[in-house]
Amino acid sequence: MTGVSWRPGCPVPLEDLRRLTVTHWTFDGTTDVGTLIVHRDVADGLAGVFRRLFEQGFAIRQMVPVHTFGGTGNPEDGADDYASIEADNTSAFNCRTAAGSSTWSQHAYGRAIDINPVQNPSVTAGVAAPPSGAAFVDRARIRPGMLVAGGAAVDAFDRIGWGWGGRWNSSKDYQHLSATGR
Repeated sequence: MTGVSWRPGCPVPLEDLRRLTVTHWTFDGTTDVGTLIVHRDVADGLAGVFRRLFEQGFAIRQMVPVHTFGGTGNPEDGADDYASIEADNTSAFNCRTAAGSSTWSQHAYGRAIDINPVQNPSVTAGVAAPPSGAAFVDRARIRPGMLVAGGAAVDAFDRIGWGWGGRWNSSKDYQHLSATGR
């Protein structure tokens, strides 16, 4: 991940990051093992969250570190979030700025996770990102892998004090959960 999702100058040193190995359900009803890179101070809480999600049968498409998708060529962007998102990949750490901002994203601290980005798109003015998430803009029709208010997944993150982008007032980022709520 060095030189792709982490580089000198990132707001968190490598020694503060941990590899979290997670067994999860897939959309075809089998289990798989995935990997998240997270800050050490949130690793235990997240391990508990993903245990609860497994117990609830919550489906996750895939879970590989974002550096697997390569870099964008722009050192300010970190690894290729767009390729990861379009692949419906659940990921955490990526040393990049927040979208449309010059400030660090919570992903750059290892304190944010994007879960099933296709089923949980970011929505601005009714437009889904990624575009393949358009069928999931209507949150009333709940399908596997969706994060919804009152659902087991959002509840599990609420229990550890994390905020969900589906509760934001303007644009919604249904895939995004973070320790700060942003």
